[in-house]
Order: sequence, then structure tokens, then C-alpha cells
Amino acid sequence: QTPAFATMLSSSDFTSASWDLMVHVAHPNEEEQKDVTLRVSGDLHVGGVMLKLVEQINISQDWSDFALWWEQKNCWLLKTHWTLDKCGVQADAKLLFTPQHKMLRLRLPNMKTVRLRVSFSAVVFKAVSDICKILNIRRSEELSLLKPSGDSFKKKKKKDKNNKEPITEDILNLESSPTSSGPPVSPGLYSKTMTPMYDPINGTPASSTMTWFSDSPLTEQNCSILAISQPPPTPEMLADVYQSRSLVDKAKLNAGGHVSRLLLFSIYRREHLWEEPASGHLFCADLFPSTVYDAVRINQLYEQARWAILLEEIDCTEEEMLIFAALQYHISKLSLSADIQDFAKESEVDEVEAALSNLEVTLEGGKADNTLEDITDIPKLADNLKLFRPKKLILKAFKQYWFVFKDTSITYFKNKELEQGEPVEKLNLRGCEVVPDVNVAGRKFGIKLLIPVADGMNEVYLRCDHENQYARWMAACVLASKGRTMADSSYQPEVLDILSFLRMKNWNSASQVASSLENMDMTPECFVSPRCAKKHKSKQLAARILEAHQNVAQMPLVEAKLRFIQAWQSLPEFGLTYYLVRFKGSKKDDILGISYNRLIRIDAAIGVPITTWRFTNMKQWNVNWEIRQVAIEFDQNVSIAFTCLSANCKIVHEYIGGYIFLSTRSKDQNETLDEDLFHKLTGGQE
Repeated sequence: QTPAFATMLSSSDFTSASWDLMVHVAHPNEEEQKDVTLRVSGDLHVGGVMLKLVEQINISQDWSDFALWWEQKNCWLLKTHWTLDKCGVQADAKLLFTPQHKMLRLRLPNMKTVRLRVSFSAVVFKAVSDICKILNIRRSEELSLLKPSGDSFKKKKKKDKNNKEPITEDILNLESSPTSSGPPVSPGLYSKTMTPMYDPINGTPASSTMTWFSDSPLTEQNCSILAISQPPPTPEMLADVYQSRSLVDKAKLNAGGHVSRLLLFSIYRREHLWEEPASGHLFCADLFPSTVYDAVRINQLYEQARWAILLEEIDCTEEEMLIFAALQYHISKLSLSADIQDFAKESEVDEVEAALSNLEVTLEGGKADNTLEDITDIPKLADNLKLFRPKKLILKAFKQYWFVFKDTSITYFKNKELEQGEPVEKLNLRGCEVVPDVNVAGRKFGIKLLIPVADGMNEVYLRCDHENQYARWMAACVLASKGRTMADSSYQPEVLDILSFLRMKNWNSASQVASSLENMDMTPECFVSPRCAKKHKSKQLAARILEAHQNVAQMPLVEAKLRFIQAWQSLPEFGLTYYLVRFKGSKKDDILGISYNRLIRIDAAIGVPITTWRFTNMKQWNVNWEIRQVAIEFDQNVSIAFTCLSANCKIVHEYIGGYIFLSTRSKDQNETLDEDLFHKLTGGQE
């Protein structure tokens, strides 16, 4: 006899345990898009649902790239062996059956638009890495995607209505690019043992831009198309794009950055959407000056720097603006010459030698004799300099002292004879802000120091007598602000870079300029910001640019681009990304500037830095996700906490973690990326 608690299940009872599941089929052909209802049960696996779906659609085609997207949960159901119960899918779920790879249009820093196929089932970090492989750009961890704000689209539409001429966009179509499938990519021109790769047809060393990623569609087209700088913009185009922005405006624009762990499909639902890759973390590692080895990356960095200068996204003096203009003019002239554009005709042997010499520098071969001396003997500077401390109601008067620079501190005395006694003051420069205060034409070589103290910033001005003295002391201050001494191997290169930049600024009027003006083939307003162009007459501006051009006229193309990038990186505001925040205990909003090595609290009303905190002094940071508050602890019991007002706190959290990740890279590392470490530092609550 059957027990009372036991029941027999019929086939009708099984069907009652199943339910209807609605799936929308997002077919590339709009006519084939439709809603399909499936009868499923909780123990059916995801792969079985897809199989039923394809059978019911009854269209003969390759469905291997299609997958299920869960609308409410914002996630892909990629684990096809999981059951619906395990995934949590029930009858109210809205599922979308759509291809994982879709077309995306990207506007690069050089204003060139590319159209390529990207995996929308990947997180942003992985998608950017795949895009960089297609475009032959190394160090993808330095980049991210920036979605333009809705306001910029509205402005463009208004302007387009007034413009009667149709807008044509030059788009580089890379539709055939395989980003997630296909054979493993090539390791580049050199293997991990620095063995050159050769062209299989003629036996010559293959161009690195061609072989860096062998499956890149750029290999089928002109490989140098993204490595050549674009012609200078017209004054009308600059005036159209230029917008004067305050720090608060810049902070609001940065809300468009995307967290690396977000799925690309959760951000971009439409297949054709304008996006702009922008530097997520401005901390450029090991740029190779070889003409083709890093040509695309150097050119894109140059273009980003050029537009940042022209649109005044970063502040610079008028003297620096003219140097940038001269370099742009020189680069545009070289880029138009036919012999420079033909990368295939360049000597590949020189490229091999350049890479080998770079390896020698990296390994620091032949410098063993100085190693012990560098460790035991920390150099010091001692010289007469002038000092000024700004105070209210006091005129700017410099007073001379005897200065001694050692380790990361400056000590100054009334005179040289009192050096062994008690100093007037000792300034610790670790974590300070170092700002150049230079006018070469006026023989002014100053250094502005903003030194963090308990109640804000201590402002000190130093004045040097000549450019050699300035270069030594400026380089020492820059290294000390990063916690490094003059024994560091980067001290002498820093001195030489500063001297080189000063010499570019040091130009004199000459008869050559007058003759050049008569045969002038440029529009000077194309090379400076619209605001700078309004201050000068066209001929006057052209004369000053040509004067500055005399000092860079002999530079090769790639060296000129590298000098432009280095000059851009030396500007005080370089690499700063701004966010509007409210600090704990404060009643007003402030601007938080995040750079590759520090955080800066800036007064939103007047734009003056209040306090600086270095990442090297950071103990830990965490985020309270419920109240969206970021809390950071530093050495010497310093703690700060703030809430983000202009952007998601995840973006700020990722910027901090991302820069710390970039600081862990060393020059002797290979091209492999520690993705796990990156996500540990930036992942947050995931």
C-alpha cells in the first residue's frame, strides 16, 4: 500500500512546474527581430535555452557569437552549463538574445575616427586592451573610454542645423578586426629574448608596427595611418571647439569616465555610438624613440597633448605656448614631406640598434664602477640663492641666503661661513608642489615651492642667477618632491631635459625671421589657443613662432614629438583629473585633483591649492559604499574623508588604485599585464 505522504507525479504535473520565458531576439537584420516565448523549467541549463531558441527561430546562420543578456541584472549569462534556477532566472526575467561582438566607433586623440568590432560581453578594461591590440598601442592600462556628455551632442546638433554643408566624417573601417577570437597575437618586433622577427617574404627585419600584432587589420592597410599627425586645425575649427572652462566645469566633464570592471554592454546599448578614448591614467611608461616601434602611441600622445594645449585644458605661460606652437609648426612641416611618411623605407637595422641600446640602458650595463659610490655618497648642492616668502601688505622682495640641498631637504643659512651652525630654516620637500617660475627673455629663473603643513600649504619662492644653476636646483626639487635624492639615476637626465627646454625658449630676433616671414607658408592662429591668438596681430604672432622655431628646426620628427610630450608633462597641471567633492566636516564644496603621484585639495572658488597628499605617504584607503564616502589614511596620523558630487565614487576609487598599480611597474618588466593585481586595487565592492 502506498504511504499517505507519497504521491505519484504524472506528465501533466511536470508541465505544471514549467513556465513561459520571454526572449527578445536582437538580430542584426531588423526584419528578423522579434519576441520569442519558450516553455522552460528551472532545471534547464542556459545552453538548452539557447538551443530551444535557435530551433524556434528556424533561421539557418552562424549563432555561435550570440548569447543571453539579462536586462534587470545587467549581466550576461555566459556560463551555459548553469541551470536557470542557479542563475536566478524566473518568469519575470527580460532576456535579450544578441551578438556579443558589435561595431563601435571611437574618436582617437588625433580626431581620427575608427570603426571596429569589439566584444560587448567583456569588461571595459579587457575591451580597451583588445582595442589597443588592434590599433598597435602598447600599455593599454594607461587608457580608458570617455563617453561625451549629452550637452556636447546637443550643441553639435544646434550647430549642424545652422550649417548648410553636409558633414562628412573620414572613418577608418577596421570591421574585420578579431578582438577575442583567432590565433594568439604576435609578441612584436622582438621576442622576450630580444630576437628580431623577420619578414617571411624578403627576409628583412619586419616593421614593428606591422608585427606587433600580426592579426591587426592595420597590417592590411597603411600601417602608418595612425602614426602620422593630422594637419593643423583651422582657426575657425579651433574657435568652434574652444570653450573656456573653470575647474568646476572640468570636474563635471570627468563624470563620463567608465569603471574598468563594468561590462561594455551595460554602458553602450547601441552598436553605433561616438566614443572618445582618453588617457585614464596619465603616467606614460617607457616611450621608445624608435621611429616605428612606438610610433602610434607616441603620435596619439602628441595629439592628445596638442589639443590639451590648443583648447587650454591645461594652463601654460605665453612663452611656453609659443614653444608648443613652434614644435607643432615643425612637426606639421615634417609630416607633410613624403620621405618621412614612408616608414617602410627606413633602416630597420637602426631600429634593432635602438632597441639594443635601450636594453643596455635598462640593464645599466657598464656602470658598475659607480654603483657603490651612488649608494654611499648622496650628492648635495650648495649655493647662494634668493628667497621670498609672500606675506600680506609686503612688497615682493628677495633676500639672499646660503642654501644647502641634501637628501630631500633644503637648509639655508645667513651666509656660507655659518653653514656648520644653526640654520635659519630647514624645508622638507617630500610631497611638496614644485612650480617653475621662469621667463628666459627676462632672465628670470625662479622656483615656486608649495610645501604641505598641518594647516595648509607653505609658499616659498627661490630665485636662481642663471639657467645652469636653475636646472640643477629645479631637478633636485622635483626629485625630492617624489621622495628621491640626487643619487637617483634620473637626476642628470632631468637636469638635461630642463636645460634643453630652456634653450628652446631662448630665441633671438634675426634676419632669418624677416626673410622667413616674406615666404611664410603658415597660418599662425592654427598653432596657438584662440585666446592667445586674440592678443597678437597675425604677423607679430608668426614672427614670434618663427623665432622660437629656430631652436627646434633641426630636430627629427619623432624627437620633436617626444620633446612636445615632455614639455607637456613638465607643466604644473599635467595629469590632474578634477572632481567636485565635499570633505568630511566641511560646509562647502572643494575640487579634488588626482594625479599619478598625489591628491590635491583645491579651493573651488579661487582655484588655489589648499593641501597636497602624496601616494607614497598613503597607508590605506577604503570606500563606504552605502554613503559613497572615500576615506584615506596617511602617515603621521593624517586622515581625510570625502564624498564625490560630480561623479560616481567608484571612478575616484579606481583612479587612486589605478595610479598605484601603474607605480608598481618597472622598466625591466615585459609587456604582460597583471590584470588580477589591477582588479584587486580597483575592484571595490565587487
